[in-house]
Amino acid sequence: MTNTLWKSAVALAVSLGLAGTSLAADNAQVESLQKKLDQQQKQIDQLKKQVEAAVEATENASNVGTASKSTFGGYGELHYGNYDKKAPDGASSTDDKAFDFHRFVLFFGHEFNDKVRFFSELELEHALAGEGKKGEVELEQAFIEYRVSDAFAWKAGLFLLPVGMLNETHEPPTFYGTERNRIESDIVPTTWWEGGVGATYRFADGLTGEFDLTSGLYTGQSFNIRSGRQKVSKAKGDALAYTGRLKYTAIPGLELATTLQYQSDLLQGEGTTASASEEASATLFEVHAAWQIGQFDLRALYAMWDIDSATAEAANVDKQDGWFIEPGFRINEMFGVFARYSVWDNGGLAVETEKKSAQFGINTWVHPNVVLKADYEKLSGALDDKGFNLGVGYYF
Repeated sequence: MTNTLWKSAVALAVSLGLAGTSLAADNAQVESLQKKLDQQQKQIDQLKKQVEAAVEATENASNVGTASKSTFGGYGELHYGNYDKKAPDGASSTDDKAFDFHRFVLFFGHEFNDKVRFFSELELEHALAGEGKKGEVELEQAFIEYRVSDAFAWKAGLFLLPVGMLNETHEPPTFYGTERNRIESDIVPTTWWEGGVGATYRFADGLTGEFDLTSGLYTGQSFNIRSGRQKVSKAKGDALAYTGRLKYTAIPGLELATTLQYQSDLLQGEGTTASASEEASATLFEVHAAWQIGQFDLRALYAMWDIDSATAEAANVDKQDGWFIEPGFRINEMFGVFARYSVWDNGGLAVETEKKSAQFGINTWVHPNVVLKADYEKLSGALDDKGFNLGVGYYF
């Protein structure tokens, strides 16, 4: 019995000794594994920081790329007018003197890729807008253009119609005279924009055509073309406008263009007092030429509205037209002089409705994109006014 107990005690001691040796070995392995895990965690943390830095760098690079595809610009003009205006009967006259920051315009554009771009133009007219104020805040352009090929592109949105010389290009340094010519105000209602779709096609170098399907004018029974612009502000859409232009610029310094527009009803389905079903279809024809030869340049434009309406005919406003001719001479890079003669007639029941303007003046470009202007104007025909204008304008 004693012998048996002794043997058992020895066996137990041996077992305990072996177990202690094995436990020590396991602890060493655990410590080794823990060190490896710590090292791996440090590597993971370093990699994580590197990845985050790479992502941030990529985002910054992407933002720089996006910004580089966006464009910003604008133009503006301050006018001072001093006119002696006579009443229609000539019995009295009034002085009309005014300062006016006529236009403050900002452009924003963005190229999404080589084919798709966005362009917009936001304008504040007459410096101060709001209820009872003289100015307006106007969205004059906001459209998407898609270039299908080098020759063909289409656009959709709100854009300027292709008519006249100033409707699409009217930045102050680009034309003579403080105020825009009167034909492209009273006959062609510049600045004139509509909402819709349009397509441009280049037939050959220097020969392009454009066709637009857009919202139209709403003149009511006054048939006043300029006040008929709805400016795409909840514009009545019963009658659309179809506008086509052909433009030739193949000869350096020469631009020839003509525009034809048809609208089925200037009354937009509202009829007239005489007849609720009366419609007033209207056709606008415009043609112009601009030719620059060395220091000389010559501009001329003719535009005419033909309105098919018994009410318009009775009010003698069914035919409205006008033209001007403007020779200019660039003395040097800084100075240029011009003269302009205009005749226009918006009709009406007065004995004399035709108006005439004789004007001359000077432009001073203190920078190619900054101009000072001064001009004198004498109005005759249905008007008997005279006065002068001063202005400063810029473009960037």
